[in-house]
Amino acid sequence: MPRYGFLSTYPPTRCGLATFTEALAGALVGNGTRDATIVRVLDSPVDRSDPTVVGRIPTTRELIADDMVSLGASVRALEECDIAIVQHEYGIYGGRDGDEVVTLLRMLGTPTIVVLHTVLAAPSRNQREVLESVCESAAAVVVMTENARDILMRTYRVMPMKVRVIPHGVPVQHAASAPRRNSTKRVLTWGLISPGKGLEWGIRAIAELGDLTSPVEYVIAGQTHPKVVARDGERYREALQRLITELGLDDTVTMDDRYLDAAQLADLVTTADVVLLPYDSRDQATSGVLVEAIAAGVPVVSTGFPHAVELLGGGAGLIARHGDPESMAAAIRTIVETEETARQMHEAALRDAHDSSWPVVGEHYRALAARIAAARAA
Repeated sequence: MPRYGFLSTYPPTRCGLATFTEALAGALVGNGTRDATIVRVLDSPVDRSDPTVVGRIPTTRELIADDMVSLGASVRALEECDIAIVQHEYGIYGGRDGDEVVTLLRMLGTPTIVVLHTVLAAPSRNQREVLESVCESAAAVVVMTENARDILMRTYRVMPMKVRVIPHGVPVQHAASAPRRNSTKRVLTWGLISPGKGLEWGIRAIAELGDLTSPVEYVIAGQTHPKVVARDGERYREALQRLITELGLDDTVTMDDRYLDAAQLADLVTTADVVLLPYDSRDQATSGVLVEAIAAGVPVVSTGFPHAVELLGGGAGLIARHGDPESMAAAIRTIVETEETARQMHEAALRDAHDSSWPVVGEHYRALAARIAAARAA
């Protein structure tokens, strides 16, 4: 088995990128093996005596933003691997627009698969140059949707032969065989909370549904993003709570500020009739919440960011307009008032989920790594 290296945020850091990398590492090498090295990206040093830093993969290093000593140590750790899988997202690496990762990639001799989590349709000049440099240093570039690939080809100078589309993985779940039929319909949004998630529009949408025959409850599950807390405290969450009260929804909307582990989250998702993604972003290339909702067979209402438009095109949910609570409410109403619609979306979601399971996604990455190795050996 080849030795894989991973460069990314990683648990116990709480973010979608960290969760993605942990799951991908598990899919490629299994849990508890010594066939992987994690280089964990951090804003600042952490207590090395903390046993949770290691997580499930025993060999762990740390890349500290703007720290050349950790940069060199990270390169040396990844050089010991046969293939390095680098997660790229703006804002996690040091330097302007995260350009520190370009320095690392240029120093690295190990062949690299770069996974792009955001492909901006209208980047600044420096953002475009950083992403082009990242792709130039990679042996292969992975995007998760055809839309992201189209934007990459249209907007950036990247060799088309390098680019592969591999979907965002989802846990293998035992989804319910049929939609829920409870008298109270539950709408669910989960994930780290931050401005831009559009939760205020979701709350206002629920206020439009007071005339339904079956009452609706809205659960917003998740802690505030740590970087938001560090910068602004809990101002966004507090503003949402004030809005809930102003709209008279204290008995209808619940904000659960726990960080749920995988088992707790899976249990919560099975209680939902609708998953709502009211995000403000029009450029979001991937959403872990979206693919996990589909894997669980839960109908989705989402604003029309690219990943949602592509995935929901198969019938697993409905697209609502950005910043438009009436549009969101109408979509929710369609699902919760018509059992046949909910059933059809449930079945469409389950059809779409198999090809995105982590075991299948892991095989795609494994095959890509094998092709890179064969090309280098030729």
